[in-house]
Amino acid sequence: MDLKLADLSLLADSFFIFLSAVLVIFMQAGFALLEAGSTRMKNAGHIAAKQLLSFSIVAIVFWAVGYGFTFGDGKWIGTTNFFLSTPAEAGSTPIEISFLFQFSFAAVSLAIAWGGFAERAKLSVYILFGALFTIFIYPVIGHWVWGSEGWLHELGKQDFAGSTVVHLTGGVAALIATLMLRPRKGKYNEDGTVNTIPGHNQVYSVLGALIIWLGWFGFNPGSTLTLKDGFFGYVALTTNLGATASVLGAMFMAYLRKQKLEVSIMVNGLLAGLVAITASCAFVEPWAAIIIGFIAGAITVISASFLERRGIDDPIYAFSVHGVAGIWGTISTGIFAAPRLVEKVGVGSAGLLYGGGFHQLGVQTLGVAITILYVALASFVLLSIIKSIVGFRVSEEHEQIGLDISEHGSYAYPEHPNHLEDAKIKETEVSKTPLSEEAIYAKA
Repeated sequence: MDLKLADLSLLADSFFIFLSAVLVIFMQAGFALLEAGSTRMKNAGHIAAKQLLSFSIVAIVFWAVGYGFTFGDGKWIGTTNFFLSTPAEAGSTPIEISFLFQFSFAAVSLAIAWGGFAERAKLSVYILFGALFTIFIYPVIGHWVWGSEGWLHELGKQDFAGSTVVHLTGGVAALIATLMLRPRKGKYNEDGTVNTIPGHNQVYSVLGALIIWLGWFGFNPGSTLTLKDGFFGYVALTTNLGATASVLGAMFMAYLRKQKLEVSIMVNGLLAGLVAITASCAFVEPWAAIIIGFIAGAITVISASFLERRGIDDPIYAFSVHGVAGIWGTISTGIFAAPRLVEKVGVGSAGLLYGGGFHQLGVQTLGVAITILYVALASFVLLSIIKSIVGFRVSEEHEQIGLDISEHGSYAYPEHPNHLEDAKIKETEVSKTPLSEEAIYAKA
């Protein structure tokens, strides 16, 4: 009888992890809508389609080597279980289901990184960097933090579902790409003033954010990896509180700065809260989740505006949403981690507010610093190599006519084939004679 109950429990947990993986995979649809809606019509098809491309690349590369590098034996990098060669132990989740869940996280991290490439990068860059990111960047951070022998894991770094591993990693890679690609044409005037380049469909952006929000209930609660004792419900609660508080925090900061309450501010506020609470969702009390989320929304508004004024053109604010909020979310556990929850999870120690001193805060800060340093350096090196081999940014002419037509040969919205720019956007002229509709199709 006990054996049958154990088998039933394992089956239930395995299905729970599988369902959580499906929810995280569904986040790819959210990223496609969010990013396409937040950028211009002439690039919408390209941006949505590269989600399919990158997802396919991650699936194969992570199966071959990424999973082994992340979860294999070793202090600095995994050296076992490539191609899922080591079967799961009896009584544990099948390795195929574990792989599906962890692969979905790697795919999200890469989707975040793509935000910094938007509207400027060649399609070939997505192929090459997607593979290299899944081999040399994501698995390294993942192993350090989540690997059973990872050095940050042994120090007690708290990152329950990936504020550092998934979001900060993707956000820093996005920032490096943004800096190397330089701003989009027409984003800045000669005197440095900023031109707004609005996304073509705010409804898509909101719908994408809602899909991502739904998928996050696989992301965080699924990271409990079990249905036992119902702790996944607690994680879902803190996740939701952090997200909703962040929307209010973003709105509050926009009000203080006398900004219009743009749809993008609310969307980015929501996502920032989800990012921030991802590290701490299993370690903090509900009231702390609200504080963490509120602060995340507020600082994301400040960060996005600051970077834009400094000449950094991050089209969907990937670094502000995933990088800055990821930093805050990771550090927050060093402040708010409750002893009873730390004991339950079994990682690290109590936070500063509970008399834990500065130890956990120091571990969290170290994890943030080393992640930024490694990912920035690795991204720069890999992108520099790619740039020297195949180039990096599309030509000015292709950027003007849009990546839909230049990279794929057709527009996502064929009824508007000559929709090049919003009438209010000033764009650098790339030829003395404007391209006619016939010329655009001829070049395609």
